Amino acid sequence: MNIRFIEGQGADPAQEARNLLARVAAVAALGTIEPPEALDTVGYHSTGRTLVIGSSAQALPWADRLAGGLNVTVLLLDEEAHEEKRPPLRIYPVFNARAVVLSGWLGAFQATWQAPGRAPEHGKFDLVLDLGAAPQIATHQRPHGYVFPGPDEAERTQAVEQLLDMVGEFEKPKYFAYKERLCAHSRNQLVGCNACVEICSAGAIEGAGDLIKVNPYLCAGCGACTTVCPTGAISYAYPSASHTGGRIKTVLQAYAEAGGQEPVLLLHGLEGAALLAQLGDAVPGRLLPLGLHHTASTGIDVWLSALAYGAAGVTVLMTEAEAPQYAAALGQQMEIAQAILDGLGYAGPHLQLLRASSPDELTVALQHAPRGQAPAQRAGFNIAADKRNTLDYALDHLVKYAPTKVAEIPLPPGAPFGTLAVDSAACSLCMSCVGACPSSALMDGQNAPQLRFVEKNCVQCGLCATTCPEDAIRLAPRMNLTETRKQTVVLNETQPFHCIRCSKPFGTLKMVETMLARLASHPAFAGNLDRMRMCGDCRVIDMMRPKDEVNIGEIKRL
Repeated sequence: MNIRFIEGQGADPAQEARNLLARVAAVAALGTIEPPEALDTVGYHSTGRTLVIGSSAQALPWADRLAGGLNVTVLLLDEEAHEEKRPPLRIYPVFNARAVVLSGWLGAFQATWQAPGRAPEHGKFDLVLDLGAAPQIATHQRPHGYVFPGPDEAERTQAVEQLLDMVGEFEKPKYFAYKERLCAHSRNQLVGCNACVEICSAGAIEGAGDLIKVNPYLCAGCGACTTVCPTGAISYAYPSASHTGGRIKTVLQAYAEAGGQEPVLLLHGLEGAALLAQLGDAVPGRLLPLGLHHTASTGIDVWLSALAYGAAGVTVLMTEAEAPQYAAALGQQMEIAQAILDGLGYAGPHLQLLRASSPDELTVALQHAPRGQAPAQRAGFNIAADKRNTLDYALDHLVKYAPTKVAEIPLPPGAPFGTLAVDSAACSLCMSCVGACPSSALMDGQNAPQLRFVEKNCVQCGLCATTCPEDAIRLAPRMNLTETRKQTVVLNETQPFHCIRCSKPFGTLKMVETMLARLASHPAFAGNLDRMRMCGDCRVIDMMRPKDEVNIGEIKRL
């Protein structure tokens, strides 16, 4: 164990006292920031139509408790519900069901069920109390209005009380904003980036052709989709990135001005806040807790900005309440960020991902908070609404004060930075990749047969490689720190092909040769291959000429 990273061993008591006082000043400064305002909201309407699902022994007693205040319907999942187990008089309908399909959200649940020997039945409900052995909606983040309390009686009592209060009009912030033009999900039915769809624990995101579709009623605002999005097509709207960035900048600046040293930004959610509250003064003074709506809502752009502001490290505290795919995604982002910092020569590590379920676990973990090297001067930029712009600001500052000057840093697969390796022998310059690129990293040569590239714009989504009919493109993740990163470079070029009839350039020599090779034996082109060597206009003229007229291609061969 490296003693350098263990709090309390060889620590300066006087500096620890100053750190504690500096943290008080930082927290006070944080309290002066106004809370964010939602730019848009999502509304729900519930009249209290409640579906209770479970066995007779489980569902009926709890349905009786709900029936006094809600309009209840019961689905019994027993293999054979016995009539004598039901109350003699019921004020709510009861159905037997072997198969149940449930979807929706508060005020808009739809259920389909089928009893033995009967046709499927359907119902619409506002609320659902699921007392079955397994949840009917299995997403990690359950929709509002659906509760699956498990077998614990206290949890069930709490769930019933919660449902009794969920009648009326409700609203929540719309947490996300989506820019279709930046989305790298798909082109021409070929999937490129599927990161947001795969990570969403609420099942709120799905593919919709070349784009994605986010259901605002299911979205719980975790922000994980914005963290893994390489282009910034989907962004966190509540709270905005700029608001979170302002909080981070304020707390680090106040801490430094009060004499604190080696600050670590400790990002946490509600569950993490409860754990930290149990630790009290056991939290080292240089750790600055910053509450988030969800720990998955920040990523490499925010972390690198915090380090540019002077943080010695960033610790993200997660508990067992967060979805496991969130921890995996944050771990991958930290690997990329640390690779960049290591390549620039900053002594680290700088990033720490914690998963703690008890105060004792957290106490031990915080003793190993990072003590990474920070830039010699704190940055003054503000975190922008656009993710890629924020990354540029942070990287420019970190590179400027980097202990090591390098031209290039290799990055692990999945990094949103890099170049492309093009096999010039295989590439026909058909420009399919240019049409597929969502970030304008690839461009044609306008009047010249060239494939041009701006590395700064590339997000390594892979759509170009997936689209390429010649399989001529490979992704090469890296951080290019030279001026060529922002410049337009030529990845491949060839000679133009001129029409054999009018001499107008209309394609590339490589493309025409490839087409001729593939179509030479095709019966549809028997005796007409010369038309493949003509531009579109001349091809039409040749098709309309009398059969006894000599082909211009034959004259040229003579």
